[in-house]
Amino acid sequence: MLIHKILIANRGEIAVRIMKSTRKMNIPAVAVKTATEPDAMYLSFADEVFDNTDDTSEIPVFLDIEKLISIAHSTGANALHPGYGFLAENAYFAQKCIENGIIFIGPSPDAIYKMGNKTIARKLAMQNKIPMAIGSAGNIADEEEALVFAERIGYPVIIKAASGGGGRGMRIVRDANEMVKMFPLAGREAEKAFKDPSVFIEKYIENPKHIEFQILGDSHGNIIHLYERECSIQRKHQKLLEEAPSSVLDDTLRNKMGEMAVRIAKAVNYHSAGTVEFLLDSEKNFYFMEMNTRIQVEHPVTEIITGIDLIEQQIRIANGEALQHRQEDIEIRGWAIECRINAEDVQSGFSPSPGRIEKMSMPDYPYVRVDTGVREGSAISANFDSMIAKLIISGKDRKQAITRCKMALDKVWIKGAKTTLPFFRLLVRNQDFQEGNYTTAFVEKDLDKYYFNSEYEEMLAAWLATKLFIEENLQADSINVDFSEGKEMSPWLLNKRMNQF
Repeated sequence: MLIHKILIANRGEIAVRIMKSTRKMNIPAVAVKTATEPDAMYLSFADEVFDNTDDTSEIPVFLDIEKLISIAHSTGANALHPGYGFLAENAYFAQKCIENGIIFIGPSPDAIYKMGNKTIARKLAMQNKIPMAIGSAGNIADEEEALVFAERIGYPVIIKAASGGGGRGMRIVRDANEMVKMFPLAGREAEKAFKDPSVFIEKYIENPKHIEFQILGDSHGNIIHLYERECSIQRKHQKLLEEAPSSVLDDTLRNKMGEMAVRIAKAVNYHSAGTVEFLLDSEKNFYFMEMNTRIQVEHPVTEIITGIDLIEQQIRIANGEALQHRQEDIEIRGWAIECRINAEDVQSGFSPSPGRIEKMSMPDYPYVRVDTGVREGSAISANFDSMIAKLIISGKDRKQAITRCKMALDKVWIKGAKTTLPFFRLLVRNQDFQEGNYTTAFVEKDLDKYYFNSEYEEMLAAWLATKLFIEENLQADSINVDFSEGKEMSPWLLNKRMNQF
């Protein structure tokens, strides 16, 4: 095997996830310890930890290309996994790794650059006859050009950052007055987020569904797709819940979209894991949106319905191995739903809610997978993303997955930070969601509130509080209490514990 040690150039949940696969493959993994998170959970999964706590640089280590290459060399790591975020889609970083003899576990710098620049990606899509929304052939220079172009294709339009993603540098414009205001805002936001103020314009598709296809390609020219994920539950272009497969695609449409996803990947000789994103309108017309040249946050739902470890595949591909699967080998087996449990206050419009996780209890069911980078005592810092955990639920079909999702969500308890749990408890009980009748506008337009309250939720909190009290304070007295279903709970214990809140 060419790869003998991997530097994980990331933190949190994705660092833990990568190291679970490296451990399974018996490849040593190196994690980076930072002054910001000296006791982070991900460090305990590493075979080796590089102590970077004395680094006084203003650039965070996970954004410092020269520092990461230096760490790889000093630890003897001959490969690097970027995870998602940070430098994962930085073509220059991938190139520098290669120049310094480090295997970059991801696609080629050329593919990252071409797919990362949305105007180039659009041109490639047009050349390969992949459906797209009407849009500018290149970047738009100023407000005057934007006004002329928008008038030609008709409002509403959407301004997008050429080097962007994640909703940044993006503005929906419905008339000329809005264009004058929004165009400079989009450019400034793009400059701040991506160091590139370039933007382009597309016709805005009203209330679409957001469907993405998982891609795997090797360095031998083999490219397949692993079917789709539905990512339409989002707020301000930020995904909240994903499921696989999508309830709106039939086999004909699924195969056609999968074929287009593979086609755009082949256009850049793509190797590694990647995701091709489409918008689907009410008439079932689909339009290429972009390609993400990295592992996605929502990759677990694809792993569940296909049985394929995507991180392992990334490593094998980077090691020069050919794909182990052909397109005809890939089958959809069951259904999977992922809820992103973030430290956000849904009652205040999903505003960040950093804090320390005092207590955390997750369901232990065979149909539940929990991907997390925090534990009790971990701090959710404003310096990083607000993710606490991803709750991934599987079922034989969508109905069972939703039913199990309700049960699992009701068993999650987190104390110390406000979370998106009340939102998900509301969502999975919503009839339109249960019937698959939702679009990217669903959260902001179709919900009159973002949270769910129930007597059961209060009872669950009381039960867990009492259980924790006994575990913490009565264990020394060897008092045995049976919490199994049907057993009565002592009122004085409940009252005593609840008075502590």
